Amino acid sequence: MEGAVRVQILSQMGISEVPSQYIQPPKNRPESVTENIADLSCKHVPAVDLSSEKESVLPAIREACREWGAFHVINHGVPTKLLDGLRRACLSFFNDFPMEDKLKYACNPNFAASEGYGSRLLVSSENETVLDWRDYFDHHMLPLSRRNPSAWPHFPPEYRELMANYSDEMKALAERLLALMSESLGLKASCIADAVGEFYQNITASYYPPCPQPDLTLGLQSHSDIGAITLLIQDDVGGLQVLKDGEWLLVDPLPNAILVLVADQTEIITNGKYKTCVHRAITNASKARLSIATFHDPTKTVRISPISDLVSQSPPPLYSSVLYGDYLSSWYSNAPEGKRNLDKLLLDT
Repeated sequence: MEGAVRVQILSQMGISEVPSQYIQPPKNRPESVTENIADLSCKHVPAVDLSSEKESVLPAIREACREWGAFHVINHGVPTKLLDGLRRACLSFFNDFPMEDKLKYACNPNFAASEGYGSRLLVSSENETVLDWRDYFDHHMLPLSRRNPSAWPHFPPEYRELMANYSDEMKALAERLLALMSESLGLKASCIADAVGEFYQNITASYYPPCPQPDLTLGLQSHSDIGAITLLIQDDVGGLQVLKDGEWLLVDPLPNAILVLVADQTEIITNGKYKTCVHRAITNASKARLSIATFHDPTKTVRISPISDLVSQSPPPLYSSVLYGDYLSSWYSNAPEGKRNLDKLLLDT
């Protein structure tokens, strides 16, 4: 059982100041936080309509992956009933049941990214890591040999079935998107998927309670995702930000859309043509926020390197090859900060 205090408990205590371990260094703090988070206007992350003709979908994906590393997809084929049902079930787990019942599903504090209910993602000393203002439940989903529904909440009663169905839908959508991303680069549809191999899929439901000092904290620190592709849904509160041209921009929730985040291994595989998305979550003082992220990663034994078809002429390889298991270990042993791990693989050209 994880020993860290759940952030939800701190928020419900009515504290006026956050504990010191949640205070970000000045350089990492949000530039501005308003009581009404919708007042934070920004340029809009692109939206791609997957029901459109491929002739228009491919260039839209190409531009979004090059310029943003992120885009919404609409008309994606995932039932709205499933999206809404899973959001309700996850929110019910965090809000409607006693802490003692939730703690029966606590993750193991001695292992990074262990399955279950937690607050601390990384295994390190209290003095080394500034904590995120967030609680979460991490689910191990794929391959099926990792899937153990008995490790997931049995309340509300529909939780496990919804989570399993959602996993299957996200796998299919991730495969579809990687094929479109490959084709948008002029490659055969299976090219990126072949480089990634069998998906390791985790689904993380994150709960961000109201915070008394949102100007000093982060719900989730700045990072880029380490795998291949992340698919995310959120509620209507808002709080996710992406780094674009040195500026933090709020990702406005788009009803029934799914947000696609390009992750580190895809930047390597595409030799930098498609950019990983650096992002973070800010907090607010009045409303809890929920997001559900589905991570699709390679297996630890896969060696990741730029696709030969993209480096046969120009530019030369920009990244050295890496065993994904080594990349994963490095990320967890060095608290994420922007793209630090990915930048270590850059070659002198």
